[in-house]
Amino acid sequence: MKRSRFSEEQIICILKEHQAGLGAKELCRKHGISDATFYKWRSKYGGMEVSDARRLKTLESENAKLKKMLAEQMMDVATLKEMLGKNF
Repeated sequence: MKRSRFSEEQIICILKEHQAGLGAKELCRKHGISDATFYKWRSKYGGMEVSDARRLKTLESENAKLKKMLAEQMMDVATLKEMLGKNF
């Protein structure tokens, strides 16, 4: 996944500028982002504070680790079932 030029704190500050009354087109031009990026950020980070964004990031990384562990366990179980199913 491509790494963003902006941190969560910067994204939230940009969104707060929009809430303060600056137009979306002006914000996009000012910060050099596309409209689609702005609206994607707004749907993900809208109404959040910086602490909320940090918490979201830690939860997402923890979730990814758990999914990886689950996939590895499922592969182990499938391998064991296959080995036990064979007649020696």
